[in-house]
Amino acid sequence: MTVVKDSGARATLPPFGAEHEELRETVSRFVQKEIAPNVDEWEAAREFPRELFARCAELGFLGLKFPEELGGQGGTHLHDAIWVEELARSGGSGGVAAGLNAHASIAMPPIFNFGTAEQKQRWLVPGIAGEKIGALGITEPGAGSDVASLSTTAVRNGDGYVVNGAKTFITNGVRADFLVCACKTREEGGHGGISFLVLESEMPGYEVSAKLEKMGWHSSDTGEISFSDVEVPAENLLGEENGGFRLIMFNFAWERLLMAIGAVGAMQRLIEITVAYAQEREAFGRPIGKFQAIRHHVAEMATKAEASRALTYNALRLFHEGHDCIQQVSMAKLVTQRAVLEIADQSLQIHGGYGYMREYGIERAVRDARLGPIGGGTDEIMKEIIGKTMGL
Repeated sequence: MTVVKDSGARATLPPFGAEHEELRETVSRFVQKEIAPNVDEWEAAREFPRELFARCAELGFLGLKFPEELGGQGGTHLHDAIWVEELARSGGSGGVAAGLNAHASIAMPPIFNFGTAEQKQRWLVPGIAGEKIGALGITEPGAGSDVASLSTTAVRNGDGYVVNGAKTFITNGVRADFLVCACKTREEGGHGGISFLVLESEMPGYEVSAKLEKMGWHSSDTGEISFSDVEVPAENLLGEENGGFRLIMFNFAWERLLMAIGAVGAMQRLIEITVAYAQEREAFGRPIGKFQAIRHHVAEMATKAEASRALTYNALRLFHEGHDCIQQVSMAKLVTQRAVLEIADQSLQIHGGYGYMREYGIERAVRDARLGPIGGGTDEIMKEIIGKTMGL
């Protein structure tokens, strides 16, 4: 994102620099050329082609923040943030963004942060290359926000584990080659009884039990997965046994920040589309943008978007610098997910009947945005976290 100074010179907004803005332009060109024109087709098919992972890997987008020795680009979280924001701004599909980012930005980071050198070679290297697709398995049919109540079990059996249970609402769950899976490894469960195992889809007893239909994110595959006596070798344990809650909390911070960043990009897209429409569409002999009510709608949209961007960029800056920023990340997630839903609804109102038409992408934006206040931690959970950080 850039601003124009009084002198007319362009200055980058923090925390981004000139290098990040060059990446933004590269991502924008790719998304507008190779993703946006296909979104309607992929929405109808209820998934985007697996080959898109390989194409994004070829261009380096899947490995932006991973080191070169693993096949990555050697960048930072800021480079990944640019990718996520611009994918949302230029692509217009929450489903495509969800599928790509569930793999590159949610499933692979735990392996990088907690995995052994051998585990990184097994899953991270082919994941960065787009040869294997990953997913994160936490949510269950009977457990969502309360991760301490997980019921999927991993019981020690010789030199390994036997896993039984189920996961649901798993993005990439239908075609994932590996699943970074949260399991209960102590009978009493709780925060101190959770471990992560990497399960592979070809393991006997691992079954995709359903491909789920959703209100939005149609172009991403979302699955329910069941485990029946799945034998998992001990070398598939990620991090320490019973130390999985730390992994969950570490991953949640970045996932929630990514959702805020994606929402910022989606808001910008909606505002650009709406302003262009208001300038072109006429009613009573003049562009509808000349009507006070329309101007006020757009003003509200722009203000919400700018406030959301400021809050999100601040959280990103703190995260990048290694500060304790759980409060700021939770605030950014809370505010942006409601804001993008409200902006999408305001855009739909301005477009009127045309907003319901597929060609404008507004109806899809409304559907896609509705998951935001639920996924990755509900609004209520975000408020609870913020309140606790304030000593309440």
